[in-house]
Amino acid sequence: MKAAIYNYRVWVEEVQPTILKTSFDTILKESGFTVLNFMEHLFEPQGYTAIWLLGESHFALHTFPEENKTYIELSSCNEAMYESFIAKLKLPVVESM
Repeated sequence: MKAAIYNYRVWVEEVQPTILKTSFDTILKESGFTVLNFMEHLFEPQGYTAIWLLGESHFALHTFPEENKTYIELSSCNEAMYESFIAKLKLPVVESM
């Protein structure tokens, strides 16, 4: 295997933890990623962070409800799965980084 990491990071217009968790779990699995573990934390009074440990690296998200946006980042050593994830992303993008 070639030592390479493909990284995708963007802001999306969704901040509801249930929607984010369900949407991204589905997209990751449909893209072929192996979910090894999942961890999440709800902040008080607001905010949500989640991370998926993948067999092919990781995916993380952090919400900023006060600005109605969420930062997402995918790092992967598998280019085909990485490209599939980006193609399946259907949440509105706020801005690219």
